Amino acid sequence: MLTNSEIVELTELRRKLHRRPELSGEEVETAKTIVDALNAISPTKILTSLGGHGVAAVFDSGVAGPTVLFRAELDALPIHELSNNPWASAVPGIGHMCGHDGHMMFLLALGRSVSRNPIAKGRVILMFQPAEEDGTGARAVVSDAAYNDIRPDYAFAIHVEPGRPFGYVSTRVGLINCASKGLEVKLKGKTAHAADPEDGISPALAVAKLIPVLGGLGKGGALDDNFRMSTVTHACVGEYSFGIAPGEAVITITLRAARDDALQAMEDEARAMTRGVAAEYGLAVSFDVCDAFAATVNDAEATEIAVTAMNALNVENGDAGLPMRASEDFGVFGWGAKAAMLCIGPGEGYAALHSQEYDFPDDLIPVGAAIFERITRDLLNS
Repeated sequence: MLTNSEIVELTELRRKLHRRPELSGEEVETAKTIVDALNAISPTKILTSLGGHGVAAVFDSGVAGPTVLFRAELDALPIHELSNNPWASAVPGIGHMCGHDGHMMFLLALGRSVSRNPIAKGRVILMFQPAEEDGTGARAVVSDAAYNDIRPDYAFAIHVEPGRPFGYVSTRVGLINCASKGLEVKLKGKTAHAADPEDGISPALAVAKLIPVLGGLGKGGALDDNFRMSTVTHACVGEYSFGIAPGEAVITITLRAARDDALQAMEDEARAMTRGVAAEYGLAVSFDVCDAFAATVNDAEATEIAVTAMNALNVENGDAGLPMRASEDFGVFGWGAKAAMLCIGPGEGYAALHSQEYDFPDDLIPVGAAIFERITRDLLNS
């Protein structure tokens, strides 16, 4: 349990991090701040530079038992914060508008508890993951050779999710967050004078044909195993000029599905359709994938462990608002562990994630910390 002074200290640290946000892959100072905070609570060891700027603190009992990982995120968003708070972002165009600064406090609070009252068996891993927002961080972490030494049996994460009462936690067995990826399509032909368009190869008609075709790959609907959604997010043909018939074009689409294999099938379809249309109009085509997220799917046993812990703490919980179309990078940790994502409410009417007005509610720090501590004690102190 956190003391009042510890809650004050963690709140101050959260606000310090909030003032100095860093984008995905650039979390150098954030990682240093976390390492300094971890050194003060003396874990068994601290791993740095995991999958980039990732940090992991290991608390090892020295007695055989499960390894339990708790994940938080280091990165912020390319969003300019609109706030009059004294701790508002001091970095123009970048802000912690997704609650990651608060999530880090859940882990540091747990670390203080475990340092003060060591676990009886097994290991606790506090995993501060880099680059969550662009979907590259979790894969980089689990692919890092150093991760093999801390590979967990169980993995848990809490993400603040507006639209829920304060302290209410949504979770369920099965799908929590959809898999998604951004697919960039580049079409290349040949420019020409606008007076002589026949001398060039324009991608304009191909783009006009592709937009409804690519957008029709998934219509959304019920969030069941068959859910598929395709959203055309951008299209550009040529340059802004009245004298040049275009020779290049770009289309970007976001693909979503309830399953990783279904998402891959959508991408395969998109590529095949695009190649066919490009060939029809004599265009070269290339692709690039961005922001690729695996589906976050909760394991039954891990979910039961979390629900049992919350019930013991009288934390109200259920499955409100789940599953979600939005994606999360936590799913990768579930590939090799029994994993569960928990979604905690900041209160009714709270600003939406990724909005310019968003700020993490500090009163959630002891709530999230208590859930993680109870899970730890139930698994490693029995």
